[in-house]
Order: sequence, then structure tokens, then C-alpha cells
Amino acid sequence: MDGEERREENAFVLDFMLSGKSFSNRPEPIAQLLGETQFTLLEATPKPNVTLTLGERVYIGKEEREKIMLIKSRVSYSELTQTAKNELPNVVARVVKANEQRFVDVFNTAGPLNIRQHALELLPGVGKRHLESILKAREEKKFESFADISARVPLLQDPAKLVADRIISELMGDERFYMFTKPYRRDFRGDERGGFRGDRR
Repeated sequence: MDGEERREENAFVLDFMLSGKSFSNRPEPIAQLLGETQFTLLEATPKPNVTLTLGERVYIGKEEREKIMLIKSRVSYSELTQTAKNELPNVVARVVKANEQRFVDVFNTAGPLNIRQHALELLPGVGKRHLESILKAREEKKFESFADISARVPLLQDPAKLVADRIISELMGDERFYMFTKPYRRDFRGDERGGFRGDRR
């Protein structure tokens, strides 16, 4: 949400195609990945003789990589395989739960987007009544966990799922505001700062 340009250090495997995509003229292994920090969707070439499993966490940073040779490009949700789309909710839910404090802090610090809408209202199902309850509870005491949010804001039974659902909605595109991801740009080509195209390790 802070707009800081950060490079993904780790990613999770959404799909691994040993012979590449079915319509490709070049039968080379391809992996579709989800970045751990900014939820960036990526396509990558694994190192020779490497096998990847769905949901596996792999290093994609600047240092020597064990399994990923080349980050080919950033991709959109529509470019994901059906396998990757099916795996995406599982991986996003894992990342949200594994980084609980990061997302609990969103409930503690999020502010208005404009005079009509608060950032927390971007979460699926959060309306004015929910918002009032959240703001009142956090004024009394900052939230400490997802369980704490559920206990003190009874209308929100599963805040982790609300966050995960919002992340997936943003990855699908067509959102006006982005809380957790960077909007996909169709003309994106990657560079050293973004760490994508031509980024071989």
C-alpha cells in the first residue's frame, strides 16, 4: 500500500509445465509463480533437470538461485493456466496466514481513500456498519491478531479470508484501488529494478 518499489525475493509455484505450454512452439519447462511480498504473477524457466511441486516456495532474488534460472516476465491473471488459477487461492491463503502481523496492521492503520470511502471497505463484504465497528475497536486498542479482530468485531468472522479474497480480486484486475498488489500493466517488460525479463541466475 505504500507504493514502495520492492523486488520479490521468494515466490510460490502455481504450476510447473515440464514441456511448456501446449500451444508453444518451444517445448521448454515453464513455471508460473506468485511473489511472496507483492503477489506478483510471474513466469520463469527452471534450471535444467529441476522438478517443482505445486505450492513449493522458491528463491528468486538477486543471489544464486537453487531452482530458478530465469524470470521471463510478469503475467496477468488471464495468462495463468487453469492449474495455476486453482492453486492461487491456496497459496494466497498460506501467505496471508504466514504473514499475519503484516495484514493485521492493515486493519490497524488503513485510512480513508476519499471523502466517501474508507480503504477497509475494499475488503469483500465490509460495509459501513463493519467499518464503524472496526474503527471503534481499534481506537480502544490496536488489533493483535486475526483472532483478536474476530473476537472484538463479531461481524468479521474470518478476516484472513477477507484479505485473501481481496488479493485474488486485485490479481484478476479491473479494480479501481489496489491495497495489496501492484496493478498489472500490459506494456510491462521488466527491468533490473523490477527484476524480470532477462534476469538470469
